[in-house]
Amino acid sequence: MPSSFHASSLPGRKPRPAFYTVEEIAEALRVDPVTIYRAIRAGEFPAVKVRKRYVVPQRAIDLLVEDVVSTGACVDTAEWTSSWRKAIDLPVDVPS
Repeated sequence: MPSSFHASSLPGRKPRPAFYTVEEIAEALRVDPVTIYRAIRAGEFPAVKVRKRYVVPQRAIDLLVEDVVSTGACVDTAEWTSSWRKAIDLPVDVPS
């Protein structure tokens, strides 16, 4: 099966959104939304801020999951986000 295959690409399935709400991510990860908000504000979780609202790129979640699956290790999101920013040459400081 090609790596770009997603169940959502099957006929009759809705396409996956490009962004998820913090609440959707928290539910998927089985954590409280406050945990995700704190991690985002600390620069320990990837997100996009639109005015006062945060959304999480689906692609960032895909990369995070891919890293967990390919390494077979527990991935710390703070370390992962920091190394991801460095790898794509983004500033480490996060606007609040």
